[in-house]
Amino acid sequence: LCAEHGTSGCEGDVFKVAKKELGFCKEVCENELGGVVGIFGDLSSKRRILLDAHIDQIGFIVSYIDPDGFLKVGACGGPDMRIMLAQSVTVHGVQDIRGVVSTLPPHVSSDHTKVPEAGDIAIDIGMTREEAEKSVPLGSRVTVDSDFRDLSDGVISAPSVDDRSGVCAVLCALDMLRGRKLRYNLAVCFSAQEETGERGVKGAAFRLQPDEAIAVDVSFGRTPDSVPHETAVLGSGAMIGYSAALDRGMSDALKSAAEKNGIPYTIEVMPSSTGTNADSISTSRAGVKCCTVSIPIRYMHTPIETVRLSDIESAARLICEYAAGGKN
Repeated sequence: LCAEHGTSGCEGDVFKVAKKELGFCKEVCENELGGVVGIFGDLSSKRRILLDAHIDQIGFIVSYIDPDGFLKVGACGGPDMRIMLAQSVTVHGVQDIRGVVSTLPPHVSSDHTKVPEAGDIAIDIGMTREEAEKSVPLGSRVTVDSDFRDLSDGVISAPSVDDRSGVCAVLCALDMLRGRKLRYNLAVCFSAQEETGERGVKGAAFRLQPDEAIAVDVSFGRTPDSVPHETAVLGSGAMIGYSAALDRGMSDALKSAAEKNGIPYTIEVMPSSTGTNADSISTSRAGVKCCTVSIPIRYMHTPIETVRLSDIESAARLICEYAAGGKN
């Protein structure tokens, strides 16, 4: 999942992986705004729960090619601009092209401590303007290069862990649910365009008409410079959301399911809104009861997002037990 390109609004490559992984579902399709929907069970009976995880990733979009062949860009989502200078990138043009983000050497920079805006940077692909215009149509996406790394036993670092780890958790939960009796019928949405305004899930929630929904996303993992009560230690399990924007009964039921089944968890309090697709799903049609199950990661919105695999498994187990309601 992490290896495939899927910048907001351009998720086609990673859609193919998701559709293959959902092959066992009764129905798999792409919705109108760009998202993969899987139907797990008969939606004509029982209460319906929507499991959502956004599949898009942050990146950039080419907005202009200057006279010297440098690419100017805008942001797709909210990339951490503090680390973008001198990065290696891939420009997804007519074909994938390697490039680098240009930077002034500190010897000649008047202020090399300034954090650039997305519109300040330029991408060098080693081409003239005429060559670049043939290879890079305006609107092409750009992603920062990074590898999938095993840091230690069970901890990995990769691009687009936000939110391919949530997609992975939902897929694992569905695998755990095979053969079990469910108190819900399940609809799954791997939604597009979350990073650019939670757009992709709106149409899916409207069409699927769930009674309840769980938005599976990432949240903030503990680092030396973070605020302890606003973060979770990697390895501490799934994060269960409590917020004015969420249904308290669902949050409590998820907490009870975790305690009953020995699933590690922490509580995540988000006072007014969640910053996840739950905020959009909850206002669909006449309203949908929503909760969040999040996975703690470090270095969000950078090319080195880091997660402990056991937390993905804890999220999957929690979703499974909630959907099954203790039924075997």
